[in-house]
Amino acid sequence: MENKRLKDLVVRTISGVVLLLVVVGALVWSKWSAGALFAAIMIGGLVEFYRLCEKGGARPMRSIGLASAVALFGMAFTVFLHWGAITDITGKVFLALLLYFMLLVPSTFVCELWRKHPTPMVNIASTIMGVVYLALPMSLVLFIPQLLVGKWSAWALLSVIAIIWVNDISAYLVGVTIGKHRLCERISPKKSWEGFFGGLVGAVGFAVLFGHLFGGNLLVWGGLGLVTALAGVAGDLVESLMKREVGVKDSGKMMPGHGGFLDRFDALFISVPFVVVYLLVMSL
Repeated sequence: MENKRLKDLVVRTISGVVLLLVVVGALVWSKWSAGALFAAIMIGGLVEFYRLCEKGGARPMRSIGLASAVALFGMAFTVFLHWGAITDITGKVFLALLLYFMLLVPSTFVCELWRKHPTPMVNIASTIMGVVYLALPMSLVLFIPQLLVGKWSAWALLSVIAIIWVNDISAYLVGVTIGKHRLCERISPKKSWEGFFGGLVGAVGFAVLFGHLFGGNLLVWGGLGLVTALAGVAGDLVESLMKREVGVKDSGKMMPGHGGFLDRFDALFISVPFVVVYLLVMSL
C-alpha cells in the first residue's frame, strides 16, 4: 500500500510539473499560443461536462454546444488580438455577441424538436449551461491583464492563476494539519473551515506580493486575491457536486494523477467571471 501511494505521488508530481510547464510556456510564448491553450481547456472541459450530463440522464446537443463555444471564443479572441483598435470594432463586436446569444438559445429549442429523448428541457438547459459555464470564462480570461495592468502581460495573467494554485495548496496544508470542522461534508468531506481560511490568507498574501512586484495598488490586489480565492473554492465545490450526482471520481483522464480538464481547472472556470467583474468595478 505504501509503495502504491509513493508511486501515485511521484506520478502526480511529474504530471503537475509537466502541466505547469505547458501552461507557463503557452502563455509566455505568444498571444496565439495562449489562445490555443485556453481554447483546448474550453473544448476539453466542454466534452467532459457533456459526458457528465449524459451520465446523469440528459442528452445535451454536443455539436451545437461545441460550435457555439468555438464561435464565442473566436469572437473574443479577435477582440483580444485587436485590443489597440477596440474603439473601431466595439459596435460590431457587441452586435455579434448579441446575435450569437439570440441564435444560440432558440436554435437549441428548435433542434430538440427533431430529437426523441424523454427529457427535452433538461437537454436544452444542459447544452446552454455548458457554453455559459466553460466557454464564457475562457473567452474572458485573456482580457484580465488589460484590466489589471493596462496591457497584455502573460505574467499578470499567470499571477492570477498562481493565486488559485496558492489558495489550493494553502488550504490543503492547513486542512491536513489542523482541519477539524467540515466545510461542506455533503459535497466534499475532506474540506475544512480551517483549510478554507488558510487558503484565503495564502491567496490574499500572495496577491499583495504580486501587486508589489507589479507596482500596483495593494488594496486592489488584495481584493483580487480574496475574490479569486472565494470563487475558486466555489468552483471546486460546484464540480464536486456534479461528479457526486453522477457517481464518478474524476471528470476525465487528461493527465495521470490529475483527472480531467474539469478537475484541474474547476476553480478557474468560476473565478474568471468574478475577477473580470471585480476589475471592471475597480476601474470605474
